[in-house]
Amino acid sequence: MFTILAAHVGLTIGTLSRHLRKRPDFRPLVDRLLRFDTVGIYLLTERGHGLDAFNIETTATKTPDGFILHTPREEAAKFMPASTPLFGVPKIALVMARLIVNNEDRGCRFFLVPICDEKEMCRGVRSTRLPPRSGTCPLDFSITSFDHVFLPDTALVASDYLDLSTPSRRLESWWDEIWRIQLGTLSVPAPWISATKAVAFIGGRYSMWRCILGKHDIPTPILSFRTQQWAVAHATAVGIVMDNWYPLIVREAMEQADPRLRHALSVIAKTTICRHFQRSVSEVAERCGAQGTFDQNYMARIENDGKGVIIAEGDILTLCIRLFSELVQGRYYLSLPEPSESLLAAHASSLLEENMAGFRSLGCDHRSEAFNSVILPQSQPVIEAIGHALAYSAAVKAQVPQPILDVYKCAVVRQDPAWYSEEHRLSRMQQRLQEDAALTSFLPHLPTYLDQLNIEKYVNAPIVSDAAWKAYLPHLQSYTGAAAPPFDYGSQVLAML
Repeated sequence: MFTILAAHVGLTIGTLSRHLRKRPDFRPLVDRLLRFDTVGIYLLTERGHGLDAFNIETTATKTPDGFILHTPREEAAKFMPASTPLFGVPKIALVMARLIVNNEDRGCRFFLVPICDEKEMCRGVRSTRLPPRSGTCPLDFSITSFDHVFLPDTALVASDYLDLSTPSRRLESWWDEIWRIQLGTLSVPAPWISATKAVAFIGGRYSMWRCILGKHDIPTPILSFRTQQWAVAHATAVGIVMDNWYPLIVREAMEQADPRLRHALSVIAKTTICRHFQRSVSEVAERCGAQGTFDQNYMARIENDGKGVIIAEGDILTLCIRLFSELVQGRYYLSLPEPSESLLAAHASSLLEENMAGFRSLGCDHRSEAFNSVILPQSQPVIEAIGHALAYSAAVKAQVPQPILDVYKCAVVRQDPAWYSEEHRLSRMQQRLQEDAALTSFLPHLPTYLDQLNIEKYVNAPIVSDAAWKAYLPHLQSYTGAAAPPFDYGSQVLAML
């Protein structure tokens, strides 16, 4: 449902809403979309143009009475929004295409294109359903192409659909067309905070009751082992810290008058939350053994779904590259916690300054081979470090319990132990001892922290308790019978002897 809402409401309705004042003809469609009588999809990227979507090849050629929308080759087919009629609901798309007027390319624009009714595709529109994607995969993800589809003049998504002029700055105009993507970058991480909390809760509860036989055949909970404790504590601390920080970073981003700063904070939020999710979820799932691999226990499924959000509304690494490049060049500045405020703030400030100094020492521009080889690979670590510092600062101000802060800090230190050793003389043994102290103070409060995640009523994984597992087991299909052995295995064993 979140995927549908993100594209349907966030992208499709959001894009159209910008023009409603001057385009009242959009109102009936928006009303249908709001009632879910029609589903809106957002066809921007193409099979051959993902990260370079500015270079799409789909064309909308002006004719005397409208436009002809066409996919010139296989690589120009739209990838991968759900465009089939399989769900029995009409669909309409915002299709990004190159506006061609008198054989002149006048830049990329969005066009409203009917895709299908309740039963079949519209004339000239082809939808090829893709194979199922790993994870929940509830949607009919597809490849969509157009064969000389006629569109009226009013299909152009603009406040003035008669204005077909070439923008003076094409790239800036393109970014303005896809303005809702930047807001989507900020919104898509939200479910993954809940997912992190759910995984922490599942892993924590399972680790409390799941036992192995130790010395003298005494049952020992697997949570007794430090390796198990770390995975659960890590995910729990991340869930609580991110849950506290996210509404604050959203508010701060939306208050920015400069759209560059709004987008920068959006990128930092998405990068920090999603990468935390990936690290903690895979760790907890693995520590749950075979149970962590099964769909009904949520973790493996949500981990696969998380890979989709990494690229949704902007691929994380690409977003980091753009933001990092702008920060290193000093095009604008972010308000960061003072380095003296915390170890994580010092880390973020140091990494950013180090790369800015490195860029100056190279004496090159941001498109040079030297920048690509030496500076660019630091993009994501620096953006993540900024996010860590901001999230930790917010948690301290919110008076999040110290054991949670300590575990979170140790989790961040784990990602760049060399810097803390080089710059703060925190040896590997000292880092290990700090982690041990953090876990020791954290564990007595684990049941309370798991309850404070406020996620239990949304969790239905049967491994959260022995009782839940025993209640779940009878619902599985079982096989019994009275067949005789298919061969006399006794005589075969005797013959071998």
